[in-house]
Amino acid sequence: MQIVKETLETGNASIVARRHEVVPSLVARWAKCYKRYGTFYPQKGVPGTNGTGTSPDYKRMAQENEQLKKLLGEKDLEIAILRDLLKKTNQLWPIK
Repeated sequence: MQIVKETLETGNASIVARRHEVVPSLVARWAKCYKRYGTFYPQKGVPGTNGTGTSPDYKRMAQENEQLKKLLGEKDLEIAILRDLLKKTNQLWPIK
């Protein structure tokens, strides 16, 4: 907490990181998370984080995503069947 506090006060993560012997990008990430969420780690269900979504929009989009994946799989299968049928048809009646 002290490192983040110093970073926010000075506005320079590199100097604070050197002083505490920590990687500057890590200090910057801590400060960014703290400014955005008020904590060091993104909370579950908060939009724009890696947590699990619980909002109605997230659930709706996840459902739609599953439907689209299923539809894409069906279309891929349909294309494979039609290509196979086309190959068989061309073998029966070769183009001269």
